Order: sequence, then structure tokens, then C-alpha cells
Amino acid sequence: MNIKKQNLATIAALEARGDLKRLEPAINQALDNGLTVNQVKEALSQLYAYTGFPRSLNALGVLQRVVADREHQGKTTTVGPDAAPLPQDYDALKQGTVVQTRLTGQPFDYEFAPQTDYYLKAHLFGDIFARNVLSEAEREIVTVSAISSLEGCEPQLIAHVRGARNMGVTDDELHAIPQVLAANVGATEAWRARKAIATVYGENMTEGRPNDGTWPRGDFNSDYAQYFIGNSYIAPLDSENGGPVNVTFEPGCRNNWHVHHKAVQVLICVDGRGWYQEWGKSPVELKPGVVIAIPEGVKHWHGAARDSWFQHITYMTRVEPDSKTDWLEPVLDDVYRKLP
Repeated sequence: MNIKKQNLATIAALEARGDLKRLEPAINQALDNGLTVNQVKEALSQLYAYTGFPRSLNALGVLQRVVADREHQGKTTTVGPDAAPLPQDYDALKQGTVVQTRLTGQPFDYEFAPQTDYYLKAHLFGDIFARNVLSEAEREIVTVSAISSLEGCEPQLIAHVRGARNMGVTDDELHAIPQVLAANVGATEAWRARKAIATVYGENMTEGRPNDGTWPRGDFNSDYAQYFIGNSYIAPLDSENGGPVNVTFEPGCRNNWHVHHKAVQVLICVDGRGWYQEWGKSPVELKPGVVIAIPEGVKHWHGAARDSWFQHITYMTRVEPDSKTDWLEPVLDDVYRKLP
């Protein structure tokens, strides 16, 4: 998936979450990466049909503020073309019926609620989809990403994953959406997308739903991402007073082999299932309640099991002057995959 489509997926998911704080830098990044103001505006406007006017209008307000700030700062911002005019004889209901049939793979009539059926055909798939600011494939990337951020909408999400394939979204692009959401939005949103995609493609999905509240997941661990395989998240606890940190690993995520010099690291496992291994020793399974004190100077790694999210709280103790961490080679796939 190219960077512009990744940006659209991120913006859509954050709009659906109502996460305006993170939406602002996401929009800025999208404009830096070449999306036009009208393309972002189009995505956020389309989403009112899926997430409601309040979230759509709030997000459009963020876009308006970002554009004004960039103008004030002298940054280059491309407005881009608006939608091309429609033919004078354009029939929204007729065109929307064609588009909806192509998306669903067969004629669809919502006889229980005829007025809603009309809105879907004439307005959403007619008026909105007829605007050529975004392609039909881009619109479905936006839709799948947004619905992945909505609780309790699994049937619609599965339907749109199927529909996205019919509208030109490639298999690789669909499978990239959970990765984009995991990195930029949240673990739960990524899990919803991954589960829907697995359902549509008939893929094995053993991964459980990530923890949503007992321990905070925090933000994507960008500072140390180069030392991890997979995505991890960091949530400092009582950071103002130097408190411990909660680390969340997505399924399959683990850190590289590393060594703590002149300090002892303590791991308190609080959720999910993972692994810890010292160099030359057998792996130790990590479950809630397990506490590991990692001796100073010992080469080791830790992370999630292949089929489970995993969280541990960590802190350093017996810290001496000039303590440091040496990051070493990754844990190889052929070694990790032998673990149950």
C-alpha cells in the first residue's frame, strides 16, 4: 500500500475514533506526503455516512485548522482539484444502484427500510461515490479503516472487506490495513480489521482480542521500533515520578537480544501470554503473575507468543552510574516459530 493510501487509512480510523488529538498530526503528515486538501476533505466528508455528522464535522474542523496553520507557517499545501461536474442527465439512484451492485457482488435491496435503501443507493453510492476526488478503491480503504474503529460493526466490516476487493483494492493492500492501524491508531482497531480480513479470506485467526482497559496500552513504541520485530506500545505509569512502564506486544512481537549493563530489569507479567529467554537457556513462558528479575549483564529477549497479545510492567533496579543497554541481533523466525 502506498504512503498516500496509508495516510487515508490512518485519518479515517482516527476520525471514527473521535481522536482529534492524533488526527491533527496525521493530517499534517498526509499533506506533507502529497495528499491534497480536497482528498482529505473528501474522505472526512464521506465518513459522515459511516460515523455520523458529529465526528465528520469535528474532523473537518481539524483539517481546516491544520490548513490555516500551515499557511501561517509558510508550508506548501496543495488544495487539489475538486470533483468534476456531473452530466446534466445524471441519475443518482440509477448510478448508485450500479455501484452498490458492483460492491456487494449482487443486487441488494433493503426492503425492510425502503427509505434507508434509497439513501444508500442514491446518496452514498450515487452522489458521494460519483465524486472523482477519490477512486472507488480509495473510498473502500477509507471505509474499511473507519469501520475497524467502531465497536459492534463486524458484519458491516466483513461486508466492506469483501466489497473492497470488488472495487479494486488489492489483496496486499487489504492485508496492509491492519499493519497501518496497529502502527498509527491502536491494537484493537488493527485486530478488528485483521479478524474481518481473515474471515473473508478463510485464513486462520488464532489471535485473541487485545486487552482494552485493565492496563493502558499507550502509544506506538517508535523510539525503540528498530529493536523490535512487530509492533509494541509504551504506557508510562506515574511517569512524573519515574514510575514503571507498561509494555504491550502484539502477537508475534518480540524485542532483539539485548543486555542491560549495571542494572537489573524486572518484568511483571499482567496480561496475555509471552516468552522470556536467556542466552544458552530454555525459553520461559510468561503469563499473568509471573515475575522475572533479569540479572545484570545477561543476554536475553522477551515478547509475545505467536497467537496472543502480551503485556508486562517493567522497571529498572540496582541501577549504577553509567548503566546502559546494548541492543543486539534479532530473534530469528526459525527459532521463535518453534515456540508453542
